[in-house]
Amino acid sequence: MTLSLKQLRLAAGRQPVDIDLPSASTTVLLGRNRAGKTPLLRLLAGLECTASAAISLREERLPELNSGARGVGFVFQAFVNYPHWSVAQNIASPLVAAGINSAERSQRVERIAATLGIAEHLDKKPDELSGGQQQRLAIGRALAADPKILLLDEPFVNLDLRLREQLTLEIGALLRERDATLVFATTEVADAFAIADHLVLLADNAVLQSGPPLALYRQPASLAAADLMSEPGVNWRADADDSATVVRPEHLHLAPPSGAHSAFGLHIDAVETTGAHTLVQGTLRGVGDNSNRWVAKLPGVVEITGDAIELFADARDLLRLPLEGASAPAVA
Repeated sequence: MTLSLKQLRLAAGRQPVDIDLPSASTTVLLGRNRAGKTPLLRLLAGLECTASAAISLREERLPELNSGARGVGFVFQAFVNYPHWSVAQNIASPLVAAGINSAERSQRVERIAATLGIAEHLDKKPDELSGGQQQRLAIGRALAADPKILLLDEPFVNLDLRLREQLTLEIGALLRERDATLVFATTEVADAFAIADHLVLLADNAVLQSGPPLALYRQPASLAAADLMSEPGVNWRADADDSATVVRPEHLHLAPPSGAHSAFGLHIDAVETTGAHTLVQGTLRGVGDNSNRWVAKLPGVVEITGDAIELFADARDLLRLPLEGASAPAVA
């Protein structure tokens, strides 16, 4: 079963594409601000937006239904809870509207609250909760409606990565029990690797690539796609044939790796050590275009002396990608 989008356009003038999102799984929409994540989520929810597509789930065409009949739950980044109701009443509100009896309502509310880690706050009002707890409450109300599709628009911005991973995995397990689909929009590469079964890369209201996260990391289709899957962003050098030589910061070394390698001379601008990694920022020697700012993500604590170093990369780690969109990657 898949959630199928045919002739998808995220904005006028964009080339249409067909993409399939696997059901009963987690799809992550990865892109920077204004990449097209929210228009795509609004399209799936049946809300007004710039995007368009023919959408079907289990052979049922979603656009033929109104937004309330789609079985879609949507938690916006700017979430809203009912301030005068308790946590339990907020979660139960869609169940009351659906006519679910009180015993079943209580059971569902308790289970959802336990999953989201807010079971001890059922009698509290939303303003008595922390920001992260209020976000989880908004998600709980969406889950209570038993959606076929749950859409999350960067809902965990106030949560640390570990809690974000835990909640998303637990929500995903709940939805898989119901053969439902989770679509999660984020700007964080870590989310893609931690929680995604399927990944859609977006930039400038266009779909760059979609597929399993590791496949997209290993075989990016473009410079922009490679950059989205890298933190810090990829290093690249323009070549003479409208292509670019691309290497990720974590694939650079101070000493030549065994086997074939390429060398890059770097004038050092800054060095930052976190303990697990040392980030070296600098400019390529002898390169005068806009690709000359590079970052090396070296393992462990590295002592750097002098104002220039030689970096090496195994030939297997070098990517040759089209130069189209070369101004898009932002190397930090």
